[in-house]
Amino acid sequence: MIDMTFSKKHCRRKRSDNQSLFLFGVVSLLWFIFRTGTKPSRILYPCQRAALVNSLASLGLPISISMFAVTKRIKSLSKKAVIPILLALIVGVLINDKYFFGSFQLASADPDQEFQLKLQATNATESPVSDIYVVNGPAYAHIEELINLMGSHGLRFFRSNKVGANQGPEGLISNNDVVLIKINEQWSQRGGTNTDVLKELIQAIIDHPDDFKGEIVVADNGQGVGSMDWSQSNAEDTAQSTQDVVNMFSLSFNVSTYDWQTIRGTQVDEYIDGDMRSGYVLYNVSDPETGIYVSYPKFETDHGTYVSFKQGIWNGTAYEKRLKVINMPILKSHRVYGVTASTKHYMGVQSEGYSVSGGLANGHVSVATGGMGTLMVETGLPTLNILDAIYINANPWPSAIAGPSTYYFGATKVNLLMASVDPVALDYWASKHVLMRTAQLIGHYDTRTIDPDNMERIYGLAEAFGVWLNLTKNEIVTAGHYATNDADHMSIHVSQDNIPPTIEILSPENRTYPSPDVSLAYTASEPVDWVGYSLDGQANLTITGNTSLTTLPDGSHFVVVYANDTIGNMGRSGATYFSVDTLPPNITDITQSPLGNEVLPGIGVKINATVTDKTSGTDRVSLDYAYANSSGIRIIDMTRIEDNIWNATIPAFRYNTNVTYTVAAEDNVGNSITTEQMGYDYQYHVIPELTSFTMSILLIVTSLLTVLLHALKGGK
Repeated sequence: MIDMTFSKKHCRRKRSDNQSLFLFGVVSLLWFIFRTGTKPSRILYPCQRAALVNSLASLGLPISISMFAVTKRIKSLSKKAVIPILLALIVGVLINDKYFFGSFQLASADPDQEFQLKLQATNATESPVSDIYVVNGPAYAHIEELINLMGSHGLRFFRSNKVGANQGPEGLISNNDVVLIKINEQWSQRGGTNTDVLKELIQAIIDHPDDFKGEIVVADNGQGVGSMDWSQSNAEDTAQSTQDVVNMFSLSFNVSTYDWQTIRGTQVDEYIDGDMRSGYVLYNVSDPETGIYVSYPKFETDHGTYVSFKQGIWNGTAYEKRLKVINMPILKSHRVYGVTASTKHYMGVQSEGYSVSGGLANGHVSVATGGMGTLMVETGLPTLNILDAIYINANPWPSAIAGPSTYYFGATKVNLLMASVDPVALDYWASKHVLMRTAQLIGHYDTRTIDPDNMERIYGLAEAFGVWLNLTKNEIVTAGHYATNDADHMSIHVSQDNIPPTIEILSPENRTYPSPDVSLAYTASEPVDWVGYSLDGQANLTITGNTSLTTLPDGSHFVVVYANDTIGNMGRSGATYFSVDTLPPNITDITQSPLGNEVLPGIGVKINATVTDKTSGTDRVSLDYAYANSSGIRIIDMTRIEDNIWNATIPAFRYNTNVTYTVAAEDNVGNSITTEQMGYDYQYHVIPELTSFTMSILLIVTSLLTVLLHALKGGK
């Protein structure tokens, strides 16, 4: 017969959680009523829905327990006494609106973001030491990287007679073990364990260097509201459920799920006592210190393996110590206990029957007194704790979107995985350095409810996180195991992205711009903390996003963009060269052949012009001319004949024709000018080959010459 009593001798601490939970529910309900007002459509707002859930969850239990007593008390009061009490309550909430709701910060907090935290590796300054392993960043937050980091610091994941980087005789997982992966199935969207991480963990186990011949069971007790097959799951592909992941492996390996919800109301005895049923073993007395009635599951897997969560694998005659529990919670805030991580996650091991119907035990209320530590001690500490922080809910209570339920819009992506053999140290460090820092980054200024050093119970919490985490640690230590919430006893090993962000300049491009104002646009390959640019080699100027380079002088320029990612890696774009050209070409040295007073009929007039543009260059030069009685301007494209000299010919006209012309030039960015705009006017008149006056003179001269010659001949 297995002894279901406690061997520890402690004094049970007396606590009353119903009052705090009830107050929490009242505040949530009042928030819901006052903020909804006379517009029912506001019920669909995220904060309204969260407040309604809070009030229903928090008021349901205390009301159901206390209704009889409360009813008697109310009956003993006159109506005149009840009405002032209710009015006083309403007025008190309104007066204290800032106290109760000041930290909701719905206007300032923006959780739906992505960050990469800058985390520092540190060595413990005191002994003994709890090691915490952290892989940080999109390229590193993967199970393979986590196993490699653990192995590089002496914690080998695979147990094998062969010694290697991640394997050895002292490794954690043997090739014939039954590995129970305890996940969070209770919540959909970002409230449950990330199924991408789960898939990587299963893959790592079946890739055991000695060929995996054991079994993997993914299990949890969602206490009546969970599912292994959520349609909205926590993954990059949000349709990928836990069951979907298990199905990927189940045809080739002994991989299955077991939803302990289906057996949470069935009380059974252990296999050694002859009870082969699946169900929950329940201790018959509560722990004298924490008050918890320990309960744990025993069940038959899909592959016929009999598993006792406490005792191990039943082979028909005895228990084999081949059961390895990997505790894989998700890091998030909690509206009743501040934070849920490795220790609070064990709520899904026991069968809850106190705060919800259908179960057997009282684990939830005992969290405040360290009951999860008792549960871990009595059922065996996890082989390894892997804390999923790819997406986290960093909205601290009393935020309306605090955990444990987490909508997609309420999660922040930080791309982190953490692991430790010590669940208390892991919870302490993760909440202090990941959850709190992220809460501040997204706009929350009051993070006391998620602070592991805070010992003050505020905002209606059942207990301060720092208090119950310390009590949990005490339970583990008293039972002879090591755990710590003292940072001096923690060594933090970090593998993170040391690659700087890749910066690409989208604008300006390598060309000439006709304006002194040029847009500066860029992309970064990852979230960044700081961005700046250098123009023409000058000192960096800080910017917060795409901007404009203004009042640039004409000429050549170059720009470089720098960006610092969230862990301090500085990235640099390549230099982009460009020019600014706001001035039109310069037109000089207009020459004409023949000259203006020498143009005869039938002779074309050649025009040369010198056109220069030092920045973008000359694109086009035209000769625009008009003549008397013409219907408009004629345009001739001029031809470059050498360097900056352009030429065109105005066709021949009959005598007595007046011709006017201008030269127009345009550069390669569209700046244009004409000689007319420059104040120059060019024209000529076509003269006859011999005018009438000239003919008369010639006739007279010819006549005189004839007479003179005749006279000279006669005189002889």
